[in-house]
Amino acid sequence: MNSFFRYKQLLQLIITNFKEIVREPGVLFWGILFPILMSVGLGLAFTQKVNVVRKVAIIEEKSSSALHHDSISLKQYFQDASLAARDTVVDGTAGFTYTLLNDKLGNTTFIFLKTNWDNAMIWLKQGYVNVIMKETNGKVDYHFDPANSDAKLSYILLSGSNDKENADQIKPLTLSGTRYIDFLIPGLIAMGIMMSCMWGLSYSMIEKRSKKLLRRMVATPMKKSHFLIGMITVRVGMNFVESFLLFIFAAFAFDIRIQGNLPALFTIFIAGNIAFSGIAIFMSSRTSKTEIGNGLINAVVMPMMILSGIFFSYHNFPDWGIMIIQKLPLTMVADGIRSIFIEGGGFAEIAVSSLILTTIGIVFFVTGLKIFKWH
Repeated sequence: MNSFFRYKQLLQLIITNFKEIVREPGVLFWGILFPILMSVGLGLAFTQKVNVVRKVAIIEEKSSSALHHDSISLKQYFQDASLAARDTVVDGTAGFTYTLLNDKLGNTTFIFLKTNWDNAMIWLKQGYVNVIMKETNGKVDYHFDPANSDAKLSYILLSGSNDKENADQIKPLTLSGTRYIDFLIPGLIAMGIMMSCMWGLSYSMIEKRSKKLLRRMVATPMKKSHFLIGMITVRVGMNFVESFLLFIFAAFAFDIRIQGNLPALFTIFIAGNIAFSGIAIFMSSRTSKTEIGNGLINAVVMPMMILSGIFFSYHNFPDWGIMIIQKLPLTMVADGIRSIFIEGGGFAEIAVSSLILTTIGIVFFVTGLKIFKWH
């Protein structure tokens, strides 16, 4: 009974933890269905090629009808528009539409709504429109927030709608791995590892301690290291199943492909699981209050979810912040998985990150094991 490693005991603990997890209906939804639903929503929103509709407010002065689409100035302005103006009514507001056809980049339909300054400003604040146009002395003026990227794009399309001289120079990229969904899926896999370990291990441990369940285990000959390793093993196995199913769905729904080395992918996957499992054990090693545990977990996962490039590139942050973000565990996992998925990476790209993540996990696990208490 004093042997360092007890195989039968560890096996029984793994089986027990596995049964406990699969009997929870929430595991199937949050671990498997929710990431798939998220990938469907974001994938359809940002990947599918659709005709874009943009609303623009046009200031119409009572004393002038110059901005009607039959006016000479607007006919000149939209002389190269692919379709003639058509009258329309949107939400009770009269207006007209123009459609710019582009076989390479997709069609853009502009809905011009005639209104006054007061209504236009309200629409702008509500996000109903992002550009306001007004004609002054035969010249069209644009009013928009320069910090709004969508408004800037609308302005570029509008102001360049009659400029065709560079159209033949547009060469759309069709390389594998350049879509938003290609960027998103590796990030969701990395986030799934973190969330599963932090909530599935840390919160579960704290909840058991608060319900006095761990107290009963003190009387058994079970080693606490075996108890923790058993929980980690089951959690890693569940993470693998969840990630595999997400990838299979993405492969069929969005034609996602792994371009890099599969053994390297497995290595960074295991290293990420080790890192977050160790952190989760450390965080749950002593507290017995679920409120405190909930706060601690959110304090760890929320900043990394926002900063680590899961839903958008962290290169949008200032340069001084990028250096810090790249050192976060979730960033290393997401960058490693993404480099193999879409950049064709191998062991050279993930070796350092895998070593750091594994070290983090072992250090936190050993520390948590030392200070762990059953009650």
